[in-house]
Amino acid sequence: MKKNLLVFLILLLSFSSVGFGQVNSKEINKIFTFKIDKDIDPGMNRRVKIALEKAKDEDADLIIIEMDTYGGAVNDADDIRTMLLESQIPIYVFINKDAASAGALISIATDSIYMAPGSSIGAATVVNGTDGAAAPDKYQSYMRSMMRSTAEAQGRDPKIAEAMVDEKIQIDGITEEGSVITFSVSEAIKYGFCDGEYTSIAEILEAQNLQNAELITYEPDQTEQIISFFLSPAVSGFLILIIIGGLYFELQTPGIGFPLAASIIAVILYFIPFYLNGLAENWEIIVFFVGVILLAVELFVIPGFGVFGVLGIVCILAGLVLGMLPNQNFDFQFVPAEDLFGALLTVIIASIASVGLVFWLTPKVNEWGAFSGVTLANTQQRSEGFTSTIYANELIGKRGKVHSRLRPSGRVEIEGEIYDAYSRGEFLDQGEEVVVISTEGTSIKVKKWEA
Repeated sequence: MKKNLLVFLILLLSFSSVGFGQVNSKEINKIFTFKIDKDIDPGMNRRVKIALEKAKDEDADLIIIEMDTYGGAVNDADDIRTMLLESQIPIYVFINKDAASAGALISIATDSIYMAPGSSIGAATVVNGTDGAAAPDKYQSYMRSMMRSTAEAQGRDPKIAEAMVDEKIQIDGITEEGSVITFSVSEAIKYGFCDGEYTSIAEILEAQNLQNAELITYEPDQTEQIISFFLSPAVSGFLILIIIGGLYFELQTPGIGFPLAASIIAVILYFIPFYLNGLAENWEIIVFFVGVILLAVELFVIPGFGVFGVLGIVCILAGLVLGMLPNQNFDFQFVPAEDLFGALLTVIIASIASVGLVFWLTPKVNEWGAFSGVTLANTQQRSEGFTSTIYANELIGKRGKVHSRLRPSGRVEIEGEIYDAYSRGEFLDQGEEVVVISTEGTSIKVKKWEA
């Protein structure tokens, strides 16, 4: 009897220690929360990484993710689920509305899943970024393996996780062939893909008697907001305008000046936000600078405008477009069509606007007082004392003799002095009389004297 009672007490203690999730084995004092409420892309990948690092810095005992997403890029979803699986801090997810596709993979990677009434999880079939059709089987196979291994790691049914991806998988009583699994709240609870239905995070904490724990909510800081600001198409387009316009004006003026500085600053502000968000790769930035070098070679080294110039322009535009997109070595399979179209449209419109601005602005620059100190804005009139000749105007009208034959240039003698001279195209022999008709340049202009 005593032995049975002892076994019962041990079992009772074991069940009480399990509770709702896997975190009640220690006291919960700090709870860190953040949201996944947009498409899964490099920006969200970066947000999750920063949030998890801040949770660790805050010495949080539990992390709760509020989820509402239709999915996104598979590679970024893989990065996020790996970070969640490797986290030393237990993680809950609260599906506020939708956890579709990549969102389902991320949810399955957490320790406990909670769902709001009317929410859903599943439909993880990989689709391409052009027409929304199912991607080739190699991508489906990759997604199936991730869903299967993630479910196994968290003690969930791997077959059901696979069936969220592959419509060919049939599970008796759950799904028929030809449709992928998307669970409602009650279905997810029934089959072990949800640990409870709650209306809010606060209700989850109250149910687990954690309402007195310190709740830390992560919001992107000012730096992240600035990065997001520069990622907007309007700002990106404006920066492209400055990049192209600055390069043009710099090539039209000697030395290194303000246009080049403005262009360099615009390049930095353009590429750094995309680079930090995992969009712009090193090789894409290199393509852009290769284009600048090719264009400079065409303009300063090779006469005319040919292959180098065309390649330079193509590389510059390609670098700007590719830097906006999460392509994998020119593989645009998972790049949403609207993103690809938006990037192309932004670069093309900004380039056209830049060219138009250059033609409109060039004749007006000299009228601006700010540029009067660095540009030659005024015509230097002879009446104001400016001249391009080394000879005095008093020579005009004076007569002399050809010292060495003019063919049509040569030398003449005037009042005992020898001058470089040229005729109006006629040949004049030595000794013929001439008269000076102009003193512009480094030679005097003469014609045959006729009495």
